[in-house]
Amino acid sequence: MARTQGSHSDITGPRIRKAALGLFARHGYAAVSMRQIAAEVGVQAGALYNYTPDKQSLLYRLMYEHMQELLSAYDQLEKPADTAEALRQFVGFHIRFHLQRPDEVFIAYMELRNLTPDNFSELEALRRTYEDALEAILQDGQEAGLFDIADTKIATLAVIAMLNGVMTWYRSGGRLSLDEVERVYWDMVRRSVSA
Repeated sequence: MARTQGSHSDITGPRIRKAALGLFARHGYAAVSMRQIAAEVGVQAGALYNYTPDKQSLLYRLMYEHMQELLSAYDQLEKPADTAEALRQFVGFHIRFHLQRPDEVFIAYMELRNLTPDNFSELEALRRTYEDALEAILQDGQEAGLFDIADTKIATLAVIAMLNGVMTWYRSGGRLSLDEVERVYWDMVRRSVSA
């Protein structure tokens, strides 16, 4: 099937993903139809299938790209040798990276249940890679006697859940600057794991 006249795959494909991202975040994956996504982009519903096989593939791609971007950005950081500083860096990175992507974060956590089992497994493996980076820091601190943690896996999930909370309430121009929010969260995380 030929593309709609005047469409460009390098423009239309990203517009479809952006529209789907916004609609999934506002209404939920299950409530959004391919027809709604097409209307948001300004193309015929059938034209979407030139860019994605189905809605599930679109959801998976959005979540996969988010996780790849997250892992790549974290991997590019120069990791401190000091364990406490490595934890502080993780806290700041997580907050700042995710605040720039509220729709991606919402979908990454709330729409996992809508993935097929195979897609879920792949995304879960990527999430585990990110969680493992934090858990390694916590384990290093535990072994060095800097941290006192009953279970590093539970602590990892608790820290990430706490950091994700920032996305639900923080607004630029609010009572606290982003630097202040980061300092407060770092202090809470530090206190929660300190020996």
